[in-house]
Amino acid sequence: MGPADLREVLSGLPEVSDPRLLVGSGTFDDAGVFQLSPELALVQSVDFFTPIVDDPFDFGRIAATNALSDLYAMGAEPLTALAVCAFPKGTLPLEVLRATLAGGLETLRREGVVPLGGHTVKGPEFTYGLAVTGTVHPRRILTNAGGKVGDLLFLTKPLGTGLITTALKRGAAREEHVRAAVEVMVTTNGAAARVCREVGVHALTDITGYGLLGHALEMAAASGTALQIEAGGKLPLLPGAWEAAVAKAVPGGLIANREWAAARMVWEGVETTLIDVLCDPQTSGGLLVALSPDRGAQFAGACAAAGVGAWRVGRLTAGEPGTGRVVQGDGRE
Repeated sequence: MGPADLREVLSGLPEVSDPRLLVGSGTFDDAGVFQLSPELALVQSVDFFTPIVDDPFDFGRIAATNALSDLYAMGAEPLTALAVCAFPKGTLPLEVLRATLAGGLETLRREGVVPLGGHTVKGPEFTYGLAVTGTVHPRRILTNAGGKVGDLLFLTKPLGTGLITTALKRGAAREEHVRAAVEVMVTTNGAAARVCREVGVHALTDITGYGLLGHALEMAAASGTALQIEAGGKLPLLPGAWEAAVAKAVPGGLIANREWAAARMVWEGVETTLIDVLCDPQTSGGLLVALSPDRGAQFAGACAAAGVGAWRVGRLTAGEPGTGRVVQGDGRE
């Protein structure tokens, strides 16, 4: 669901109040956090979606990587996972489901996460994902709410997965562009999260369905700041993403993201294609990191040593919380 629709639905529900609830739905963070003891908290999330690539094994790997990202974005170590699936038996062969589950299990094995089982139902459309559980020390939780005015914003993966997979659905994507997108989507955020913990960051979130602008705005709102996205030529893009945006291979979620961001962002003089890229809903996207300017070089160096991307894409600024602007170049006065 788009950010506007989700907020409308949640606005009519009662708030949860419990002293053990350390992170709930109020800040639209990546996962919920529940305190078990003074030194241990439970971190949980769930994510599932319909296939975005043709190969079911790759779909399983992408879905598992995407679900685990929510825990990494909270500074947690994932421990267990439960599969959730709706499958159109009779429409697709069961081998598709088996290969998808195998892909998910491969990712869990690689990350040291224990699969506990899951639940499947019959449904009109194939849907697969994971409910994931991890732990974190209550004083070491990373949320989207800790950003400070002046913080630099770094992104750890290139953008464009929504545009490329939409082009794939239309039969207009080049094979090498799809392969590059899959490689990014099956790369977990575990190494990037470890760098964040080592360097010490103020706020953290992952870039998924609301696109870079949507998740950056959520971070700014939760942190009580405004933001500036510096979208010059250094914005990291997957090969083929710009071409897909120019060709209007635009997923439906992008349109909802753009409409929601338009009420909160100023982007005069920025071309439409660039705004589409910034609003592109990502699957298994990178981490968006807010950290003190004096740690920017340290963070970039640690990411390079760990084989993780680190692109500076903006900063948090003074202003009305949850608003901002997009500028060409780095925005320095």
